[in-house]
Amino acid sequence: MLSSIIEPPPETDAPRRPLWKRLAWFWSLAFGSAFATAGAAYLLKALLR
Repeated sequence: MLSSIIEPPPETDAPRRPLWKRLAWFWSLAFGSAFATAGAAYLLKALLR
């Protein structure tokens, strides 16, 4: 069951994904986590008032 969820690492001679796709993934994770952290902070601030 777990083996169907986790993919093995790519082969050494496998082609890499395009740079723009890798950067888009990175920036979506970075901004998503920043917005989630800010949202949690504002929620906690509102609860403590």
